[in-house]
Amino acid sequence: MKLQTLLSHLRLLNHEIKDDPDISSIENDNRKVSQGSLFICIKGYTVDGHDFAEAAVEQGAVAVLAERPLALNVPVIVVEDTRRAMAVLADAFYGQPSHKLHLIGITGTNGKTTTSHLIEKILADAGQATGLIGTMYTKIGDMQLETKNTTPESLTLQRTFHQMVEAGVQTAVMEVSSHSLVEGRVHGTDFDVAVFTNLTQDHLDYHQTMEEYKRAKSLLFSQLGNTYQYEKPKYAVLNVDDEASNMYMESTSAHILTYGIDNKANLQAVNIHMSAKGTEFELLSPFGVHKVSIQLIGKFSVYNVLASLGAALCSGYPLERAIASLESVKGVAGRFELVQAGQEFTVIVDYAHTPDSLENVLKTIKQFAKGKISVVVGCGGDRDRTKRPLMAQIACEYSDRAIFTSDNPRSEDPSSILKDMESGVEGKDYEVIVDRKEAIQQAVQGAHADDIILIAGKGHETYQIIGDKVYDFDDRFIAKEAIQNKG
Repeated sequence: MKLQTLLSHLRLLNHEIKDDPDISSIENDNRKVSQGSLFICIKGYTVDGHDFAEAAVEQGAVAVLAERPLALNVPVIVVEDTRRAMAVLADAFYGQPSHKLHLIGITGTNGKTTTSHLIEKILADAGQATGLIGTMYTKIGDMQLETKNTTPESLTLQRTFHQMVEAGVQTAVMEVSSHSLVEGRVHGTDFDVAVFTNLTQDHLDYHQTMEEYKRAKSLLFSQLGNTYQYEKPKYAVLNVDDEASNMYMESTSAHILTYGIDNKANLQAVNIHMSAKGTEFELLSPFGVHKVSIQLIGKFSVYNVLASLGAALCSGYPLERAIASLESVKGVAGRFELVQAGQEFTVIVDYAHTPDSLENVLKTIKQFAKGKISVVVGCGGDRDRTKRPLMAQIACEYSDRAIFTSDNPRSEDPSSILKDMESGVEGKDYEVIVDRKEAIQQAVQGAHADDIILIAGKGHETYQIIGDKVYDFDDRFIAKEAIQNKG
């Protein structure tokens, strides 16, 4: 694409550049620049892309988009906000790929990953070629790629959508984080269905207040648009048991499908019965009453199933077929995942890293626990400090043995993180074991028949971030090894 053609999509841009080179790619990482690239300078949290513009030119960039004039021997286009401009240019360069997909976006504090996988399972079982973007990985058809953020930057996102279209993907499901909505990473993305799971405390280091956090989530629903497209209708799938849904109903003009347990909804679960093997309930819907039996455990799992069924309905899939798909699901990696090595006690690894998610998981465990409950839990460094004492309180309240340990301490001293946790449980019984591997080993060594150990916080993650280094670390592997050593 020619530079001037690309720049024409930036409305109200007034520039005097006459050069019109061919643009072979758009990059915001100078290390990925090749001959013919347009390099976009992005100001990040730790580095400023403007400092790497000269290196990008040396690598072959034929034009640079920046927020200030730069002395370079290639055209420099100056705009007020390169991140916003990048979203426009990426959408144009890749031919508006999200418009060519049926796209389902999921936002909320907890449940995004599980819900996205459940929806993808329904679609795949129906014969759709699917794509998935989220916390665990990016999936394009049968190809699986690593991901850095829950929701990528707009350039990476539009490139991924383009790859999906080229690979024949028909429907894509993606997790949409509050950070990405505030930072405009999904600007230009044409969502067809937007799903809300729940809103509980998290990311207050970024959003500062719960009200601002709630507002950030509302952007997904307001950005569905204000018109009714009868050939490609827009839907909002909302959890009416969460009061934040009231704001999201007001934020969108899209068709609304509600789901819930405690309040009347389009899709409502009643007569819920749980066991260690799964959950059964009756589903009240506009199409009648359906008996549902899933292999997933917990009230939170019922919410995830309801959200998934709602998204499937809005995507044109019969309710009966969607239910049948979900009844065959055994679980999602790192989400209430059992670690089995022939032991007589139960070990569960779960991604629970917020007060609400930890409480939900522990409450669920208490419903079927025959022995004592132990929990190994920590809190991530460089993240919301206010939730640390809350996590500790919940661990002590719902378990017989609480072990506080490191999660991903990042740049913080693990001991200071643990002191923040301890501040919420003065006078309570708990243990502090800084080394996460040792903490897991100690929990396993102390387990007896019918006991349950919950290892919370990291779930599917296969690494631990300490300082600026990333180490191999998988809770599931460490737990299994500890069980085998226990003999």
